[in-house]
Amino acid sequence: MALYLVQHGRSHPKTVDPEKGLTEEGRSEVQRIAEVARGYGVRVHTILHSGKTRARQTAAIMDATLSPPGGVREKTGLNPMDDVTALAGVVDSATDCMLVGHLPFMERLTAWLITGSIEPPIIKFQNGGIVCLKENPDPGGWVIAWSLMPNIG
Repeated sequence: MALYLVQHGRSHPKTVDPEKGLTEEGRSEVQRIAEVARGYGVRVHTILHSGKTRARQTAAIMDATLSPPGGVREKTGLNPMDDVTALAGVVDSATDCMLVGHLPFMERLTAWLITGSIEPPIIKFQNGGIVCLKENPDPGGWVIAWSLMPNIG
């Protein structure tokens, strides 16, 4: 099974939108990535998001494109500075789950699951990108299976 980690799409600065909702470019990039993922046959059972507007909007776009049977819901513990070890302890690899959150949390969670340490980062996330982790055959570990990002270079 897979764990799909997504950094929310590009959002407005707080001075433009106090809720920091997605920009049109952010919506477009998330939609494009979601469509590519669907084209590759990505199957997500559940989408969990932090509850912040930009993460909720990103999750909604992923939901509309990927149609997870388990739906979409808010999950505590996905905010930028939350403790990754608390969430890592409840990650269930039995179902394909997508987590939509923020930096530095997503980079720290990835590092923790793969190396057991939150630093240094082992992959650079992009707004709206997906990093797919799969359980390593060795007990308790994960590996990066692939990533899909809006931009290269």
